[in-house]
Amino acid sequence: MTLKERITEDMKAAMRASEKERLSTIRMVQAAIKQREVDERIALDDAQVIAVLEKMVKQRKESIAQFELGGRADLADKEKSEIALLQAYLPAQLSAAEVDAIIQDAIAATGATSVKDMGKVMAAVKTKAAGRTDMGAVSARIKAALSG
Repeated sequence: MTLKERITEDMKAAMRASEKERLSTIRMVQAAIKQREVDERIALDDAQVIAVLEKMVKQRKESIAQFELGGRADLADKEKSEIALLQAYLPAQLSAAEVDAIIQDAIAATGATSVKDMGKVMAAVKTKAAGRTDMGAVSARIKAALSG
């Protein structure tokens, strides 16, 4: 079963169970997937669906920060619950030790010696860790590893 099919089945289950919040979030996911398919005139595979889900999670994290600054805990809580639902469709996240090991392997494989080589290392890490960790945090870790 593809990820899109799983999302559709979960939508049907949420409809049957009358879970309004869950149904709303799943419909939003389907709309984002469909929008990208229409824009690019392609059918998304699982990797592309994961990219859409990651983008949605990132948007929600940014919204949470803004809502908390604005004193809107109610809206921040709604976004947090949406993130929890979205993350159920994403692959399991890597631990810090696993990320560090991938970074060290990439540095060794590319022969990187300074921050100037960061792009090469980032590209190598991205192929192994994309969708399973926050690439912004990985970038900072790579920079620290190459600087120190």
